[in-house]
Amino acid sequence: MTIDRVSTNSQSQLLLSQIQQAELALNKTQTQVTSGKVSTDYAGIGDKTAMLEATRSASNRVTAYQSATSLALNQADLQDSQMSSLSDLANQLRQAITTAVGDSDGSTLMTTAQGIFDQAVQILNSKDANGNYLYGGDKNGQPPVTATNLSDLTTMASASDAFQNGTVANSVMVGDGQNIQVGMLASNIGSGLMQTLKDLADFNAGASGNFSTGLTTAQSSFLSGEIQTATAAATQVNNAAAANGNIYGQLQDASTNQKAMSTLFKGFVSNIEEVDMPTAITQLNQNQVALQAALQVTAQLNQVSLLNYINPSSS
Repeated sequence: MTIDRVSTNSQSQLLLSQIQQAELALNKTQTQVTSGKVSTDYAGIGDKTAMLEATRSASNRVTAYQSATSLALNQADLQDSQMSSLSDLANQLRQAITTAVGDSDGSTLMTTAQGIFDQAVQILNSKDANGNYLYGGDKNGQPPVTATNLSDLTTMASASDAFQNGTVANSVMVGDGQNIQVGMLASNIGSGLMQTLKDLADFNAGASGNFSTGLTTAQSSFLSGEIQTATAAATQVNNAAAANGNIYGQLQDASTNQKAMSTLFKGFVSNIEEVDMPTAITQLNQNQVALQAALQVTAQLNQVSLLNYINPSSS
């Protein structure tokens, strides 16, 4: 007769099933420890998949808003510096007119005016990093100020004719449904300054003009009135600078909110997707022990037969 093993086929199948389960558990924890993720596919995340993807989408939108807001902050900062320069130019023009009236000497007035015009046009026709005209609005592909010389203003019916910028200032989206107007229009900033410069150029080119040493009564009277015009031009630029400052503050607030939302979304994604490493390592060690124990028990049972229980002396 044959001598069979004590272990039955059903017991072997049970042990093999336990080994397979232990191997699967070990492989899962090994993958988690290696990748740092709860699962490398959606199946391992289960019913949290939709929530995970929705959070990722929201996080990506916030990242895009952060990038746009950062560029807008740089633009607002540059505009602040340029508004300060324009304000200085308007005040220089007012001071030059005031000095000319006080000293009854306009010999250097038009030279100063030409220099102020050149600097103002350079600022108003400045470009951003992408080569677009900063103060062009929705027409940012062309210079917003067309006049290239102070004398060009004398050929125009109004100082407003010197501007060809668009009518819509640029804005930036800083959140879902939240837009902030960042751009400024050259005509809204420098029209007063250009009007003062045009007034001077027109009068100087006229019958009563040619400012020189020893102002005439007509020249002195005209220049006295222009002091107020130059002051109003400076006020216009200062108001634009104040509005830009408010925009900068709004952008900073938006940036702070974006950072908070980004941290929140990333934490939410991490809670769903990333594994708790200390727990995963502990589970990995436990699964390794469980698999080793299952393998040892199976090996020992496979070696057991009736011969282990037959007393040799009884044969």
